[in-house]
Amino acid sequence: MKNFDDEVKERVKSNLQNKKLKDSASSFMQHSTEPKYSYNFSWLGRPIIQYPQDIVAMQELIWRVKPDLIIETGVAHGGSLIFSASMLTLLDACCENPKGAPKRLVLGIDIDIREHNKQKIKQHPLAGKIMMIEGSSIDLNVFEKVKEIASKYKTVLVCLDSNHTETHVLKELRLYAPLTSVDSYCVVFDTIIEDLPAGMYPDRPWAVGNNPKTAVNKYIRENNNFSIDYDIDGKLLISVAPGGYLKRCI
Repeated sequence: MKNFDDEVKERVKSNLQNKKLKDSASSFMQHSTEPKYSYNFSWLGRPIIQYPQDIVAMQELIWRVKPDLIIETGVAHGGSLIFSASMLTLLDACCENPKGAPKRLVLGIDIDIREHNKQKIKQHPLAGKIMMIEGSSIDLNVFEKVKEIASKYKTVLVCLDSNHTETHVLKELRLYAPLTSVDSYCVVFDTIIEDLPAGMYPDRPWAVGNNPKTAVNKYIRENNNFSIDYDIDGKLLISVAPGGYLKRCI
C-alpha cells in the first residue's frame, strides 16, 4: 500500500499534466484578479492580501525549512509579517532553538510603511517577533543593514513582494536571493502577471513582459544556485507565484 506522501506526489504530478484542471485554475486566476479577490483575507487580524493557496504553501515551506529568519520585501498592511511571525512562534513552541542562537525573527522592508499600518503591527501580540526597516529594498544602505542582521542567523527564508517591475525584482533577486540558506526558498510573488492577459494592470508600471516572472527567468539563467520548484505549482494550481518558488540547491 502506498503511503499518503507518495499519493500526494502522484496527484501533483498528474495535476501538471491535466490540461482541463490547469485551464480551470487559469480562468479562475484571470477572473478573480480584477475584483481583488486576494484582498478579502486576513491573518490574525491584519489584511494579508494573498490567495489562500499561497498562504498554505508558505506554511508548508516554513514548517519544512524551519527558518530562524524570514526576510520579506513589501509590508503593505502587515498581514504577511504577522503570518510569518505566527509560524515562527509555532516553531518556537515545537522545535527548540539552539542554545545561544538569536530569537527567530521576521524582517520586513518597505519603501513606505504607512503610519497606521506600522502602529497596528507594533500593537499586535506578535510584534516582538517582527523588525521593520523603512526604505527601498534595493537601496544598498538598506541592504547592508539586512545583510548584517542575516549574518547572525543560520537558516534564512526570503520573500520578495514589493515593486513588481522586472528591473526592481531582478535587483532584489541579485541582492537577497544569496542570503537564502541552502535547501531553503526565495519566494517571488506576483509572477502571475506574466500569465494574465495584457492590460490587466493599466495603472501600474508592470505588465506582461515586465514583471517578477521575467525577472526570475533572467535570474535563473544567470545563476545555478536555485531551481524552480514546479511541484508547488502542480499542488496549488491557483497561485500568484507560479514559477516563483525558488529552492536554493547549492
